[in-house]
Amino acid sequence: MKTTLIIMAAGIGSRFGGGIKQLAKMGPNGEIIMDYSIYDAKEAGFDKVVFIIRKDIEEEFKEVIGNRIQNYMDVEYVFQDINDLPEGFTCPEGRTKPWGTGQAVLCAKSVVDTPYVIINADDYYGKEAFKEAYSYLTNLPSTDIMQICMVSFVLKNTLS
Repeated sequence: MKTTLIIMAAGIGSRFGGGIKQLAKMGPNGEIIMDYSIYDAKEAGFDKVVFIIRKDIEEEFKEVIGNRIQNYMDVEYVFQDINDLPEGFTCPEGRTKPWGTGQAVLCAKSVVDTPYVIINADDYYGKEAFKEAYSYLTNLPSTDIMQICMVSFVLKNTLS
């Protein structure tokens, strides 16, 4: 069964202090957190990744990770834009910040037609999270009822 990893990577990183937070190198060979997540997801069985990014970081994003990942799995890009809103909604005058998670996920609706998992670009989830999600998604009963799940973590195990 085909499955998709959606990575929300359009954040502006206003508290990060400069540069594109989701592309910050942190591994011993210059890996970024998404490298680890994509590797774990691919190992679990996911075969497509959809990057939700901003248009202004597209070139650097592809250079740092996208062009490399497309050698191993299907890659699609969608762009979170402050003015890309559902019919009947308008952006308030003066708003400059992105809308957040809900609008980001809505941006991916045109390129996702398989069971999927959504992650943040700058969080590490670990292999087991992807294995659990993949197992759930690939064992869904055939029904018209929306099936959802969340892989959660014990809070005290996630804090430093």
